[in-house]
Amino acid sequence: MSDLPKFVHVREEGPREGFQIEPGPIRTEDKIALIEALSDTGLTHIQAVSFVNAKAVPGWADAEAVVQGLRPRPGVEYTALWFSDSGLQRALAWRDKLHVTGALIVSASEPFSRTNLNRSRAEHLDVLRKQVASLVAQKVPVQRVGVMAAFGCNYAGDVPVADVLEGAAAALALAGEAGQTVQQITLADSMGWCTPARTEALVGAVRSRWPELALILHLHDTRGMAVASAHAALKMGVAHFDSTVAGLGGCPFAGRPGASGNIASEE
Repeated sequence: MSDLPKFVHVREEGPREGFQIEPGPIRTEDKIALIEALSDTGLTHIQAVSFVNAKAVPGWADAEAVVQGLRPRPGVEYTALWFSDSGLQRALAWRDKLHVTGALIVSASEPFSRTNLNRSRAEHLDVLRKQVASLVAQKVPVQRVGVMAAFGCNYAGDVPVADVLEGAAAALALAGEAGQTVQQITLADSMGWCTPARTEALVGAVRSRWPELALILHLHDTRGMAVASAHAALKMGVAHFDSTVAGLGGCPFAGRPGASGNIASEE
């Protein structure tokens, strides 16, 4: 137990992840009320909104209205999610309220990349190359890379650890080409395939490859294994976890409608 961290940093994603999949419509003022209530709990990081295509994710058609009405609390970082340059531009318009940093997100699964992003893994890397250039031009630091479907995929089945490492390495290379220093890697269990054994194997492999980078785990509780997997990661010294209040959320492109969402923040 000597590797147990002395603290755990909870990155609350309930608003962004929950509102994208909950049956709606959910009133804009109710979204704002939940974000502000979470702001009073002691959380220091809340992913508040998603700047994505409203046709694909209608639950976030009112992203600008939510940010406009939000009253930020001192000491809380409010962030947003985007996957395109247009989404980045939307986020940058609210830099007075949002903490905008760059993250290069890839998929370890080819079919999930096509389902979730509507492009192949190779095509997505070309998009990310342009995104890095845009981030640098806007003086937005690229501090994190993320790998979706890192634990398994409902379309491809088991995802080899080697594919996760390959995806992370590709994103890190893009950041390095642009002179950016990445500080964190997120391993995202986009479809709820995590188990303690799978977590230990993946965390160990990533740690061995990039011991200098902090790890963030984004675990889904689709099969009821998120808490056990988080415990396994804690024993390995992982101190940063994405979670959602009440376990809200779930990927709308995971091919499993109605499945449980993320690990609950309160758990």
